[in-house]
Amino acid sequence: MRLVLRLVARLLLIVVLCLGAATVWATFDAYRSVDRATAASAQRVAQALQALYWRELLLRSSRAREHLLPVPDWRTLETMKLISPGVCVEFQPAAAFEKPLCGQSEGLGKTPPRWFAAIVPTFLGSHAEVVRPVSPRAAAAGTVVATPDGAAAISLAWEYILNVIDVALLMAAAIALLASLAIAHALAPARAIVTALHRMARGQYRTKLPRFRSMELAMIGSAVGELGGRLEEATEQRAALTRRLIEIREDERRALARELHDEFGQNLSAILAFANTIETASTRDNGDTGIAQDARMISQATHHLMASLRDALKRLRNPLPEELGLEASLVNLVDSWRSHSAARPTIQLDLRGDLTDISGPAATTAYRVAQECLTNALRHSAAHEISLRIERRAGEDGALLIRVEDDGGGDAERVAQSAGFGLTGIRERVTAAGGSLSIMPARGGLSVAATIPLAA
Repeated sequence: MRLVLRLVARLLLIVVLCLGAATVWATFDAYRSVDRATAASAQRVAQALQALYWRELLLRSSRAREHLLPVPDWRTLETMKLISPGVCVEFQPAAAFEKPLCGQSEGLGKTPPRWFAAIVPTFLGSHAEVVRPVSPRAAAAGTVVATPDGAAAISLAWEYILNVIDVALLMAAAIALLASLAIAHALAPARAIVTALHRMARGQYRTKLPRFRSMELAMIGSAVGELGGRLEEATEQRAALTRRLIEIREDERRALARELHDEFGQNLSAILAFANTIETASTRDNGDTGIAQDARMISQATHHLMASLRDALKRLRNPLPEELGLEASLVNLVDSWRSHSAARPTIQLDLRGDLTDISGPAATTAYRVAQECLTNALRHSAAHEISLRIERRAGEDGALLIRVEDDGGGDAERVAQSAGFGLTGIRERVTAAGGSLSIMPARGGLSVAATIPLAA
């Protein structure tokens, strides 16, 4: 999961939790606000009745104090204004047949769902009545009892929650949107860093990153730049060392070729001459005897050794591109394999692009890769057809593509992991030239492809 999506998901979870907490708080506050309204109604009515009590006490001094209230004057519209909606107030001791004086409760709030009306009283409890004395100094004046309406309280709480939730949802959506945009903007430079790492994986180590405002991202970018520089230096050093090793190996091959030609070639020629002399002398003196037969077998073995030596010298001596050019040397390579035996697989040569001006290490590497791949395909597979394609890609920074395919079967993964000298040598040459090598399955066999930069 992408980091931006993960952070946004966590942010949404936090918003949902905060929204849930706000809903619980709104429910509790709205439900308990009825208790506050009940207490306030009782206090206001008690103060109004206190003033009425002292007035009646002054005007009707002949009456007993416990009979001063209630009087019809207290059940007025002014007293109704003192009572909050959903609250009923009564005077105690109440007169006969006297009903409580209630505030407006019809249409108060919105009708809540049944589950809300059942859950809220269960968790928050019921409302208690509030008792206030009419006069603290005259206990006989009576008391005011305010009782809240439970249904009205739940309706008021539900309406309050709906109003709060509307605002909370709007704020939560705005916060989630703005925070998501901020997170995406803050993490946008990470894409540039990942792109730079991908380029480094493809060999483009000198990848310049933009300057980041964030200190952490700036540190990461600086570390990536330093890593790219070190990788490029290490790659250049390794390529230089590999090229030097290849040069030393080529010198050793030429020296070995000279020694084989001078020592083994001359000795084999001498053995062949001695065998011919023995065969001639034995035939002349004694006819076709066993000695002459042995001499002929020695001659045949010597011819075979000389043919093998010539093949070895062809592989060891200086590569033909230095003498004939890349195109002619490749044609000569394919013709030499074709001429060995008519029973060998069919070799198709496909040259694309202008190869006449390709020389130096690129030509030598291309020739050696083609030579080694053809050798492996001919010796280590049961191929019926082998295709060798050399393609020059256009452009100033063009490259040379060498691809050898066969239909002789084989496991591409196993071959790619092989540590044989031939494949190791190909990898070393291609790496030293700054190119790449890939081994993939083809139709019925394997495909070995090497890309060699011509600017290397």
